[in-house]
Amino acid sequence: MKPTTTTCVSAALLLAAAHNPTTLAFSPSSHVHSPASVAVRSQQTRRTSLRLSAAAIATPSNDDSSSTTTTLTKQQKRIQQIRKEGGIFAFNTKFGALNPYAIYYGLVSIALGLVWFVALTFSQLFYKLTGGKLDKRRRLPVFFSHVWGTLLMLFTGCFPKVENWDAIKEFHKSGRKAMFVANHNSWMDIPFLGHTIGWHNYKFVAKKELEKVPILGKAIKVAKNVLVDRSNRRSQLLTLKQGMKWLDDGVNLCTFPEGTRSRSGRLMPFKNGAFKMAHKAGKPVIPVSICGAAKVMPSYWMFPFKPAHNVCKVVLHEPIESEGKTEQELADAVRDAIVAGLPEEQRPLTTTQ
Repeated sequence: MKPTTTTCVSAALLLAAAHNPTTLAFSPSSHVHSPASVAVRSQQTRRTSLRLSAAAIATPSNDDSSSTTTTLTKQQKRIQQIRKEGGIFAFNTKFGALNPYAIYYGLVSIALGLVWFVALTFSQLFYKLTGGKLDKRRRLPVFFSHVWGTLLMLFTGCFPKVENWDAIKEFHKSGRKAMFVANHNSWMDIPFLGHTIGWHNYKFVAKKELEKVPILGKAIKVAKNVLVDRSNRRSQLLTLKQGMKWLDDGVNLCTFPEGTRSRSGRLMPFKNGAFKMAHKAGKPVIPVSICGAAKVMPSYWMFPFKPAHNVCKVVLHEPIESEGKTEQELADAVRDAIVAGLPEEQRPLTTTQ
């Protein structure tokens, strides 16, 4: 049982009395004391009390100690998890975890990104000089972005396995366009989805905050991807019209209807914007199940900690026609297809999610 602060103070007072009896008791040699001696003893008592008070304040309480221990435990657990995933050379930073492979991936990404940035700048200048009259569908920046993503996955061994690719190739040959809809729990979902669509013109429906990401933000703006400002109702209506126009003009759209990455890895509820675009435009929706992306790059890693090859898989499902269905029926059919292609650990815990 730990001594309380009161016990410590009492013991200290007794100790002080043993070393200096005049501090706490009258002198045994006399029962009469002068005002001067009383004043001295009073001053000594005050000094002792002040020292003991300061010592009590300096002593951490059990609650503070417990809080510190809890914090350290969380940090230690995170480090243990990072080491378990990325090996003994893995370490954490305020921007995310890194290990030798992640550093290599980052360097390749940045090196290719600089070339990508130059190509995007060229595209931007081209559209300015031509007044936007050429390449109205903004195919050029999408091509450069696809080259960057393809080379990055090639040099880092991150191509995922793709199932049912032949069905989508046949769909592309028909000349039809669609809305590609996928689950989202890792940054790797973006290059995986682009790789799956292939060398075709497509636009992402993404949140406006991505404009601030270096290079990627420039690619989004130059290619005129569809951006959603979730804090602005008017912007959401304009986004709906812009997305429908791209579909009508013969450009594929792709989006993550959860609206953000799933931190747990399990499929979250869908927002209805993507299905509203496809339904109003009368275009089919192609469900895409991305499996295991968080196994190579969870949210707390800056870059993937190992190659995605033989770890990640993309399952393409047959197109689901929007005609003859209500918007909700379309959303439910797409969600059911995505869930069917996911491993058990990525499926929602309940059917209502």
